Amino acid sequence: MRLAAGITSPTGNSELSASTVLIVDDDVALVEALTDFLEYEGYGVATAADGLAALDQLRRGLRPCVILLDLMMPGMNGWDFRREQMKDDELEDIPVIVMTAANLSARSVKAELGDVEFVPKPAPKNMLVAAIRRRCGHPSNDGD
Repeated sequence: MRLAAGITSPTGNSELSASTVLIVDDDVALVEALTDFLEYEGYGVATAADGLAALDQLRRGLRPCVILLDLMMPGMNGWDFRREQMKDDELEDIPVIVMTAANLSARSVKAELGDVEFVPKPAPKNMLVAAIRRRCGHPSNDGD
């Protein structure tokens, strides 16, 4: 089922989370393209249009293997989301891959946001999938 930005995946699907990627981004076209790509790669996908919606899903039990996080969004931006995530004992260990088109260095992002992986936006598909696999491994239905 396609999940557009702003429409969240059903809650209580923790059993599906081992290979689920949470995309936190307000760019509907990008979210749709990433969803198609990640589902093709064998990952489940949940989406949130801003940090507050992402925190809500996580606090209701979603446990993705990684969060793809945009930094610049209306509402709660990625910077604020990550700060809240790091303060929450139950959420702080969920890996984050920061994707941004902003002219920022990986060093400056990591200095402020902690142990995150950094990829430019738009990320080359091979770079993005490699980053996800470092955090999630191959999805269980992947034949590799």
